[in-house]
Amino acid sequence: MTKTLIVASLLALSLPMTAMAGPIESACLKSDRKQANRALCGCIQQVADMTLKGGDQRKAAKFFRDPDQAQKVRMSKSDRDNEFWARYKNFGETAQAYCAG
Repeated sequence: MTKTLIVASLLALSLPMTAMAGPIESACLKSDRKQANRALCGCIQQVADMTLKGGDQRKAAKFFRDPDQAQKVRMSKSDRDNEFWARYKNFGETAQAYCAG
């Protein structure tokens, strides 16, 4: 049992940082935005971890690749999309306040 824990710990430490990145951080780092860097994207992911559940994070991460999708969700008449958009807006405002240098 102890040997298994040691091996698991060593494997975790040897993984590249992007392997441990959340969906928002990964999408941010892969985006073509000039400002995207590990520190900023990591900060944004920390805010996402505080304000969005996993499914919301995955949905929001898709907006980095397809910003038009964000507009579709924002304009949607569905209660589910409107509830998500309220959470996403809170995430964005919090990230801006927390991570904007």
